[in-house]
Amino acid sequence: MTRDVTGLGRHGDWSGVRAVVAGFGVSGFAAADNLTHLGASVVALDESVEGKADRAELLGVLGADIRLGEGTTQTLPDDADLLVVSPGWKPSAPLIAQARERGVPVWGEVELAWRLRSNGPSGRPVPWLAVTGTNGKTTTVQMLDAILRAAGLRSVAAGNVGLPLVAAVMDPTPYDVFAVELSSFQLHYTDSMSAEAAAVLNVAEDHLDWYDGPNGMGDYAADKGRIYHRSRTACVYNVADPETERLVREADVEEGARAIGFTLGMPGVGMVGVVDDILVDRAFIAERQSSAAELCRVDDLPSPAPHVVANALAAAALARAHGVPQAAVRDGLRGFRFDGHRIETVATVDDVVYVDDSKATNPHAARSSLLAYEHVVWIAGGLAKGAHFDDLVASTRDRLRAAVLIGRDRDVIAEALARHAPDVPVITVDADQTGSGHAAMERAVVAAQDLARSGDTVLLAPGCASMDMFANYADRGDAFAAAARRLTG
Repeated sequence: MTRDVTGLGRHGDWSGVRAVVAGFGVSGFAAADNLTHLGASVVALDESVEGKADRAELLGVLGADIRLGEGTTQTLPDDADLLVVSPGWKPSAPLIAQARERGVPVWGEVELAWRLRSNGPSGRPVPWLAVTGTNGKTTTVQMLDAILRAAGLRSVAAGNVGLPLVAAVMDPTPYDVFAVELSSFQLHYTDSMSAEAAAVLNVAEDHLDWYDGPNGMGDYAADKGRIYHRSRTACVYNVADPETERLVREADVEEGARAIGFTLGMPGVGMVGVVDDILVDRAFIAERQSSAAELCRVDDLPSPAPHVVANALAAAALARAHGVPQAAVRDGLRGFRFDGHRIETVATVDDVVYVDDSKATNPHAARSSLLAYEHVVWIAGGLAKGAHFDDLVASTRDRLRAAVLIGRDRDVIAEALARHAPDVPVITVDADQTGSGHAAMERAVVAAQDLARSGDTVLLAPGCASMDMFANYADRGDAFAAAARRLTG
């Protein structure tokens, strides 16, 4: 008989609970490890063995049953009381389908973390400030974390970036607040979360290989919108993206939660925005009907690119919803620096700037990068994940000096360029016989140099995932940077 785990939290009696953890990566390991420490009987399953031996040995010593290798995730153990899935598991996966048929609860790692949360130094449960969106999630969460720290709070970026959420909530030294990045995959398996404040930055075509049903984009947007459900203080939305406001309107929030818009223009009452290159608040001040409070200047940010300003506004809104003072917003954003591979200048050769934005892994992100520069030789391509590029090309064609295309789905981009920017020169670069992405990137950068003029930007903003030719987006960005720097020699 399946044991009811509905009411179990951090201090519940987990002894005798048979918990199955699907996926043994970073978040799966954190879930399995902490469930084992709580007293549950844990079985962890993963089709892959690579890189998991040390973690498996450690948990095996603690009594967990670790099953790795092909076929291990096809059958749910007969006595399972709970299935915890790592991000990315499709609802159609056999393990999940079997759990649904048998009435076994399916929790994501985020759902497990929410149920295991404890009180912080205030004596109340540690609040979550949560962010999702097609693009800008990591930058916004890292900006938010910087602001919270500038306010003197013990904060951490967790979830889809930084620490796994289960590890964060189980830290023996409690945090004051969590800055939480959530993907649509994570939100799909999250039901009970009640963030103090939540933001959807944007909703654009992405992951349509995962959301492959007849209502793919609708299902994707609905999962994004789950972040607003039960929000207690503020639902932050993008004024320039009506879909985000629609998701707020449809959310079932706690009484008193406010809709807070962010805009690159003059903010209305209840919004944050920009006035004369100053980020201002008309949402969290008493005089918001007649005035605005200065938060910081655009030149305090690491880049004046519009999408960076938008991310800063969203982070500021979430921090202000938590009660952070204006000065901490300024100080946190002033000290913030990007991670690598996010609109990072890696070389300047003959008055041409080479910019690595390998993190731009979908068309929406690539469009934001392209709009930040006046004249661009665009290096793009990889795994398109079912996305289309017509809107991107149509909205940026006046900025394109040329395009150099690499990767498996380069023809998808080439066809969009032919339809909407037929006068833009296009060069396609094949992988060599070894399939080396680094060799292809070398040739792409050399081709881009030949096409660029003085004052141009050669921009790696692939609009695609990297795994067809590279280990990950960082490996792709490193290859681009190395090739660009070799031009100087």
